[in-house]
Amino acid sequence: MSTQVQTPIDETIAAKAKNLLDQWSSAPADEHAQLAVFDKLGVEIVAGRGAQVQDRAGKWYWDLYGGHAVSLIGHAHPLWAAVLGEQAHRLPFYSNLTPHPLRAAACQAIVDLAPANLTKVFLTNSGAEANETALKLARKYTGRTEVIAFDGGFHGRTAGALAVTSSLKYRHYAAPFLGHTRFVPFGVVPEIGEDVAAVIIEPIQSLNGMTTATAEFLQGLRAACDKAGAMLILDEVQTAWGRLGVPFAADYYAVRADLITGAKSAAGGFPVGVTIVDDAIARTVKSGDQGSTFGAGPLACAAILATHHAVREEGLMENARAVEERLRSVLRWPVRGHGCLLGIECPAPTKTLLPRLREAGFMAGGSDDPHVMRVMPPLCVPVDVMDSFADALHALG
Repeated sequence: MSTQVQTPIDETIAAKAKNLLDQWSSAPADEHAQLAVFDKLGVEIVAGRGAQVQDRAGKWYWDLYGGHAVSLIGHAHPLWAAVLGEQAHRLPFYSNLTPHPLRAAACQAIVDLAPANLTKVFLTNSGAEANETALKLARKYTGRTEVIAFDGGFHGRTAGALAVTSSLKYRHYAAPFLGHTRFVPFGVVPEIGEDVAAVIIEPIQSLNGMTTATAEFLQGLRAACDKAGAMLILDEVQTAWGRLGVPFAADYYAVRADLITGAKSAAGGFPVGVTIVDDAIARTVKSGDQGSTFGAGPLACAAILATHHAVREEGLMENARAVEERLRSVLRWPVRGHGCLLGIECPAPTKTLLPRLREAGFMAGGSDDPHVMRVMPPLCVPVDVMDSFADALHALG
């Protein structure tokens, strides 16, 4: 009879792992082996705790960029790190071929957080994959091909996601695209014809300078989709999981979506894409309609569960609302967005302000609007940090 094999948690192995990580991290990052597609900030971040990150020289910064809205519960969250370490010793990965209790629990946790009509979940690895899944599901369910998307929208870098991303800056090298997309102005409810399978929209267009929808616009879009028999897809890759101070933008705006997509913050920094599906659509899905090798692996599901536990148990959504309220009260410049997904309308171009903010100990981000600075911190950022951040901004301009 075979015996169960367990990976030992050995102090000698732990010490060796630390030494190896120290060795691998000791030299400055030489990126000659990487494809040169990212502009870098000129500051090398090597550690993080809570809402702060540290550079190689030992300087700490308040991370108001959140690794591009990814760090939801804070860097190196103790419970999150411990859960992933424990699961890594049990079973790092196995495919969807067999049931796994963490996969079942993670999907249930997402459904429990989601609006009531969204009852099924498909897990992938990124927001682009989540959006492509939603588009495929909408086309299959309706039997239609056309998609309506919005000027200024960004839905990912894969070919299918780029097909519904409006900016030529990102689209120009990837045409032709799969399917037909019609782009319309953000904030205007379009005419939706009988060939339209879905309308896809970001409730807050983060990359476009935190262009923020109104409840009236989104609810009007819902009514137009209902009239035409089209699906409404909310791309909540950046807005979901409590970042707005409520679980989803759908909750914030009281609008019903047929599909919601998420990613960035869903697993606290572990790569995950999430497509949450209305019950009527879910009932038509058959075995083999979707697939993902790495989607919903045990480590990813452990990260989802630890992240959602922290959001619920640590009052992070309440803190996100308080952070927004404090920043709006102390900053003299206009603020867009909600919760911990905010854009600041700056009097000077952000490219001149962001390096000086880093000197003052704050990491923030730019956008496609040269005068809008993005503030997307972990939800655990102390509220009074907004006071010193506003002081630093006012000192610059």
